[in-house]
Amino acid sequence: MDFGRYQKAAVKTLQGTQTEQDSVVVPLLGLLGEAGSVATAYKKHLRDGASRPLGKQEIREELGDVLWYAANLANSYGLDLDDVAAASLEKAKQRWRPSDPHEPLLDEHFPVTEQLPRRTTFTFTPTVRPTDGRTVVKISRDGAPIGDPLTDASTIDDDYRYHDAFHLAYLAVLGWSPVMRALLKLKRKSDPATDEAEDGGRAIAIEEGVSALVFAYASRHGFFDHLQHVDNELLQTVMTMTAHLEVSNCRPADWEQAILTGYRCWRTLTAQNGGIVEINMEERTMQVLPAE
Repeated sequence: MDFGRYQKAAVKTLQGTQTEQDSVVVPLLGLLGEAGSVATAYKKHLRDGASRPLGKQEIREELGDVLWYAANLANSYGLDLDDVAAASLEKAKQRWRPSDPHEPLLDEHFPVTEQLPRRTTFTFTPTVRPTDGRTVVKISRDGAPIGDPLTDASTIDDDYRYHDAFHLAYLAVLGWSPVMRALLKLKRKSDPATDEAEDGGRAIAIEEGVSALVFAYASRHGFFDHLQHVDNELLQTVMTMTAHLEVSNCRPADWEQAILTGYRCWRTLTAQNGGIVEINMEERTMQVLPAE
């Protein structure tokens, strides 16, 4: 039986919905109750152990009740259960399956002189600033300095001075980083619209905002050490912040990979007091090379 046929049949058996409000409230409360029944059945199994085996038939019945109420609730909002199921599968795919790494990069069709470097290395070098004794991090590529030396820009010593590792991870994994594009002087000036909307100040500010937002979250979660996944709400916030930019074609799974990659390298850089970061945009990878 397909979902469409099931939904039509389920609607015909809905009782006690005299008003439009009833047609929503009854299935809604029923859905909550039946979902609780599934959990209760398993709770009793845990409590009583072998004396109360949890069989497929019991779970089948409880899940059937959940599905029945879900079908009626969907109908109350003019939703087709087939569409709901298809959208759910697409959402799961976007969340857990990264994009094809062989898809064209965002600047693939721009002149080579405006493309982000496909394979390169960046050196992070911490030094003590003589004027105030604060530690700053200088970044260079092929011996040429990239941007200004960075401090933590905070009264707290939290190693945010290494945060360009996050921008490099966005570059390597997502093929996107207005910040690094500006620092490397690779803005796409051949297309004024792209230069303004994708490589301009607003896009740069948004990327810096994403970096700061994720760092605030990471600081409360061990900087993602030993974690394999990023909270979905955080990913959705990042997706909302970047929804109008070209990077919106990336999936939550891509952002998760970029964030975890960036923090893995950041932890290594802070632990060994600097180092060389190697990126490979074609393979969507980034790593800190072993210290000499």
